Amino acid sequence: MESLITWDQEVFLALNGLGHPYLDQAMLFLSAKLVWIPLYVFLIYLLYRHYGRKFWIPLVLVIVAVALSDQVTSGFMKPFFERFRPCKDPLLMDQVINVGKCGSKYGFASSHAANTFAVAVFFFALLRNKWLWLLVAWAALVSYSRIYLGVHFPGDIIVGGLIGTLFGWLLVLAARKLLGANT
Repeated sequence: MESLITWDQEVFLALNGLGHPYLDQAMLFLSAKLVWIPLYVFLIYLLYRHYGRKFWIPLVLVIVAVALSDQVTSGFMKPFFERFRPCKDPLLMDQVINVGKCGSKYGFASSHAANTFAVAVFFFALLRNKWLWLLVAWAALVSYSRIYLGVHFPGDIIVGGLIGTLFGWLLVLAARKLLGANT
């Protein structure tokens, strides 16, 4: 376990050190939650276009996927594991390039990664549109921005992404069951 933590810290410091002042604002933008509202409205439109009046079924299920991902990471894991964010870690904080706010004390696992991957996997797997793979790229960029900003270790991101992927996929299975076989 100790070597895994050491690897996580070393990879974090390497990735966090790639920053450039020109990228700071872009990474803050990627990490912001409210800026993605137009994307979410577009995704709701896609659900409506695909399912008509039944669009509310997958809409409720993707909200459940995000809520579960968020509760597992923020409500359970962060207080249970109590792993410091890099910008709050007494052993690393002097080496961390922290852009913006550091956030709460603990960061394992990343709820940004969990929530964005839940949305990305849900829409990509449910709608099966060849362009929706871009949502997975979006989730990866948002997740990387958390390392860039100095608030998450790569392990936080990987575990958060896996949790979001799991809940996104499980709720797609529920959606397919509720909407019928040809979804």
